[in-house]
Parts: sequence; C-alpha cells; structure tokens
Amino acid sequence: MRNFSYRAVEEVGSAVARHTEFSTSAFLAGGTTLIDLIKLDVMRPEQVVDVNRLPLKRIDLLDDGRIRIGALVSNTELAHHPLIRARHPLLSAALLSGASTQLRNMATTAGNLMQRTRCAYFRDPVVSECNKREPGSGCAAATGINRLHAVLGTSEHCVATHPSDMCVALAAIEGTVEVEGPGGKREVALLDFHLLPGDTPQREHALEADELITSVVLAPPLGVAGAHYLKLRDRASYEFALASCGVVLVLDGQRIGQVRIALGGVATKPWRAFEAEASLVGVAPGRECFEQAARLALAHARPLEHNAFKLPLARQAIVRALETALDDARGGMSPPAQSDTDAGSPAGDSP
Repeated sequence: MRNFSYRAVEEVGSAVARHTEFSTSAFLAGGTTLIDLIKLDVMRPEQVVDVNRLPLKRIDLLDDGRIRIGALVSNTELAHHPLIRARHPLLSAALLSGASTQLRNMATTAGNLMQRTRCAYFRDPVVSECNKREPGSGCAAATGINRLHAVLGTSEHCVATHPSDMCVALAAIEGTVEVEGPGGKREVALLDFHLLPGDTPQREHALEADELITSVVLAPPLGVAGAHYLKLRDRASYEFALASCGVVLVLDGQRIGQVRIALGGVATKPWRAFEAEASLVGVAPGRECFEQAARLALAHARPLEHNAFKLPLARQAIVRALETALDDARGGMSPPAQSDTDAGSPAGDSP
C-alpha cells in the first residue's frame, strides 16, 4: 500500500474543498471497496478524505411521496428501514441479497453507487491489461477468461460487469442522485448516473471532478405493485450475480398496467430492459408473454467465449422474477429477499 494524506471533515463544503487539494483524491465512507483497491494498488489516491462525520445519515419521506436517503446511510439500515420495506421492497430485497451482514453494516448508499467492477483483470495491476484502470492498455478480459463478464453494454475497450445489487433495484425504481461540488449542487437521474464504457471505460459515472454524492432520492412507488428481486449465482451466499433481475409490476384489471425490469450480473452498468417492458404493457400476464419479454431483453446481447450461458440464465431470471412479482401483485406472499440456486442451470446465485 502506498502512503497517502488523510483528512477527516465534518461539513460537505469542507469535504469538497479538501478533495480539490490533490489531483488524485478519494472520499472514504465505509471503505469496503476503496481500501481493497488501495491495497491492490489499483487505486492510488494522494489523499483520502474521510466523510463519515458528515450529516448525511437520514432517511426522510418528502411531501411529494419521494424518499431522500442520505449518502452515508448503511446498507443494513436502508434494507430494514420501515419506509423502504413498505414502499420499495425491491430495494430491501436487493440489498439483503448482497455481500455479508458485516459488509452491509459498513457499506453506504453512496459507496454502493460508486462500487467498482470485480473483473479480475481490473484488480490485477501487475500483469493484466485493462483500459478501465490504464486507458489505452487493452482489455485482457475480451480474449481471456471471461465467464463472469458482461453480455450487454460492452465495447471493444471493456467487457467488465457492474457488481452492485442495490443499483439494479434503483434502476427499476428510478429517482435522482444529489451531488455537490465546486460548482454547487445539482441532480443526476439514477438511470444516467452510470455510464457505458464505449471508448472511455475509465469514466464510470456522471460525477464531475471533486463532486460528492450527498443523497439519493427515490421516485414515488408506482402504486399497488408486486415486486421481486432474483439473484442467480455460483454459491448461495458471498457471491456476485451471474444474472439477476429486479421487477416491479402493477396490474390494471386483468392486464399489466406498468412494469419495470432491471438486470444485473450481465451488463456493464445496471441495465433497464425498456423494450421488454414495452412488450408487456397492456398485455394479459402469463408465461408466454414473459418469455417473449425475456427474449427481447437479451436480443442485443454479445456473448464472449466463456459466458454465453448467461443468456438463457438471464432469460430464466426474468421469467421467474416476473411470475413471482405477478403473484405478489395479485395478493400472494413474496419473501423480502431471495437468493436462488438452480440445479438445472449452469450456475446458482450470486451477490
């Protein structure tokens, strides 16, 4: 580990000001990703600004039905908060499917948004080429062992998968990210926060230089909806998703009124399946239309040498999540969190 300067701050303005003092500076909250990457010499900040004392740990219901979540709210607190469990059970389920209790106790809302890929080539600065870590060096994963990599949103420069469960749920729920930087305060739509790699894979999010996430604001619930988060992985716990699906579904009589479908484990960013959603609105729900939606969701996938199995796996996840959300919408009981292992598929669950 390289030496770095450490500063602890108590105000957002001070945090931003301190961050501008060095060309490579990092904000420290839970540190569950940052400290790992510093130890691996993947991230090399000259300065670490500790933001844990900032007043960003509240969860508030706003007058218009939105919920504001402070950047420093832990994953554990967020998953179990009564407002989240009642209004956005999909988010609670996604959070509880990830990592371990100890990590959820430390990890924060903003930290999860900023979580970086688990690509083994990205995390190996000694021998591996990685455009995300060192622009222009190449992508070792494209021709290497790429079983865990993305099939959606990839480019010739990067095929790394986005690892977050929480962000999959947020993609389905929608809302905004509130940030503050040297230029003042602004909002970024959740769906626009994470960026596709394109030819600049080193740019992973829409934050400008020295900006700090202060809160996430969730859109109001769609209505009386069914929701389900399904995560398929190699092991039943302590694993990242091979494929995951978050669904929110609202019935309009005997037909689907609104539906949101978000995917994880298969894309370079939290992925919304808009074409699949459009195919379901106004349709009487059932296995046939769910399977058609699943095919549409993966229609533009580009599998690599070792991860073509993710296509049928993701389609299965979509169908199963839709069926469970439908049962929930009809008044059935759906568990708040689920990590399924499917013995008939090439993989089980992943965190």
